[in-house]
Amino acid sequence: MDKKTEEFYVRLKEELSTTSEWPSEYLYKFIVPTDKQKIIEVEDAFDNLGAVIKTSQSKTGKYTSVSVNVRMESPEAVIEKYIALSNIEGIISL
Repeated sequence: MDKKTEEFYVRLKEELSTTSEWPSEYLYKFIVPTDKQKIIEVEDAFDNLGAVIKTSQSKTGKYTSVSVNVRMESPEAVIEKYIALSNIEGIISL
């Protein structure tokens, strides 16, 4: 992980710690190239967590947005999911 990414996660952890009580609902938003396998990888990362997952294709069909609403235990758990999913080629976290 590069220094810029590491600094982002440190700031995110601080913000989540001060703005929410944990455990808390958290809304992840991802954009992935429209590829069934990549969408499944995102969905599988939240399997058995009681997540509500919604997908929506872009107008051109080239990309799919994946919104995941899930109860997370801590800011660290939120960040761990982002890091785990960052290895999916072409994924963008919003």
